[in-house]
Amino acid sequence: MREGQPSATALGAARHRALHQDLEGGAVFRDPLAWAILGIDRAAVLASVGDDPNRALRLFIAARHRFAEDRARAAIADGCSQVIVLGAGLDTFAHRVSGTGVTAFEVDHPATAAWKRDRLHDAGIVEGPHVRHVTVDFERDDLLDALHAGGVDATERVVVMWLGVVPYLSRDAVAATLNALGTMHCEVVADYRAPLSADADDTARQRASLLEERTASVGEPLSEPLDPLQMRELLDAAGFVTVDDLDRSAIRSRLLGLPPVGGAGGAHIVAAST
Repeated sequence: MREGQPSATALGAARHRALHQDLEGGAVFRDPLAWAILGIDRAAVLASVGDDPNRALRLFIAARHRFAEDRARAAIADGCSQVIVLGAGLDTFAHRVSGTGVTAFEVDHPATAAWKRDRLHDAGIVEGPHVRHVTVDFERDDLLDALHAGGVDATERVVVMWLGVVPYLSRDAVAATLNALGTMHCEVVADYRAPLSADADDTARQRASLLEERTASVGEPLSEPLDPLQMRELLDAAGFVTVDDLDRSAIRSRLLGLPPVGGAGGAHIVAAST
């Protein structure tokens, strides 16, 4: 992130979530607040999509939110009363679970958190008393101290949705965050970027290259990919014992209703519990 500015990639992800509501009719992930919180001209954005080269990325973003929210809602139905949205950006989950008895903690960099509060105000989205804000710099701050100060009860069960963050962090920062979360009775859902395999097709390589170029151009470069074995080792070391790791083929078949594809690597979604 550029100093003092909100996350450009968080804005991009929010735009993809909103576009999915129209271009695919919210078939994978429904978010009735997606356009409102953006505060942009819906018709103009839809008209500018053109040949839509970003459909694959948009569907992945929809899929990761669908998977994470399904896990969170299942936990809430089972009695969990705390959900942490880690790296919240313009995510609206906290504002769609009012009345469920859950306390939703939105955790993000101070600049992005302030920007989001402005967006909520301008959109007329009233925050309920169940929403709490926690500001943290994942590369520098002690996450556990910040969560405790923000009111998270580490003795009670918690679900953590950590989406669109790991691909931008150093491996040390990923490990530190998992180690902190691993001290709680916790289920975490995250996405990460794995190295493309030697047999990955040209389309996958082109998409990966374009994404790297775009994120670097806005001052938020992607970090080195994490091999699934490395991610599993980080989770194991942090005390997570139940792991469900969806690779590209599993995301397509389980969440998008599409046929699996060959070639490993690229986007993964992982759920793990202590």
